[in-house]
Amino acid sequence: MKFQGSLLKMSAELSSPVNYTLVLGTEKIIMNSILGKYIKISYLNEINCIRCGRKTSKSFHQGYCYPCFMTAPETDDCILNPELCRAHEGISRDMEWSKNNCLQDHYVYLAISSGLKVGITRKSQIPTRWIDQGASYAIKIAQTPNRYLAGIIEVDLKKYFADKTNWRNMLVNKIDTETQLIEQKSKAHKLIKKDLLKYFIDDDIITELNYPVIEYPQKVNSVGFDNNPVIEAILIGIKGQYLIFNDGKVFNVRKHNGYKIELEY
Repeated sequence: MKFQGSLLKMSAELSSPVNYTLVLGTEKIIMNSILGKYIKISYLNEINCIRCGRKTSKSFHQGYCYPCFMTAPETDDCILNPELCRAHEGISRDMEWSKNNCLQDHYVYLAISSGLKVGITRKSQIPTRWIDQGASYAIKIAQTPNRYLAGIIEVDLKKYFADKTNWRNMLVNKIDTETQLIEQKSKAHKLIKKDLLKYFIDDDIITELNYPVIEYPQKVNSVGFDNNPVIEAILIGIKGQYLIFNDGKVFNVRKHNGYKIELEY
């Protein structure tokens, strides 16, 4: 079967294992159903901005043309650095967008994708954010009324906790199984400024996530369309936003947002 369309990150549904869906054009492909199959992904030499749709010779910020990269609220500084958000002060590239995204409840969380890390996400993005990061375990530690306050808490905690995932370890399933998230949440409670303690929550539920992987590779090699216009091998797993192949190649779908492809299996 063959499908064509511009890539967007896979949608994911929490189950055991996680269910992934890839939309290409008008077709929805249930990715779990093609595990174990030989697939071929061909880049069709076209990139379209995921915001305005225009053709672009280069993708910025995972899918945007340069004008949108410079003006869109989705690419503003506070997306990568939430402590810089000023929507609560009425300052935004697009205030309506910020009302729906920045001025909503956010969670600060601890997760284990490879090792322990701290992060934040909008309340409505739980558990999507954890899945996209390939987290195996996660716990919510604080809830704030906007992105800025979550960012301030994260800045405090980044002095003591990592805020990045070792993607190679995550994809070979080299996971820290010793760290106790509830203990780390208690540690976090002691580390932040007193005026932020009111945002900490008592919910100690640990979410465990399992991914559709037949077999984890011993080592991985990230491939992309800049150097590999055709990627073909047996699909043996999906984790985070990565496709994992039997020869150790891994392909980051989200990184290639907007790239027009043909998928054949």
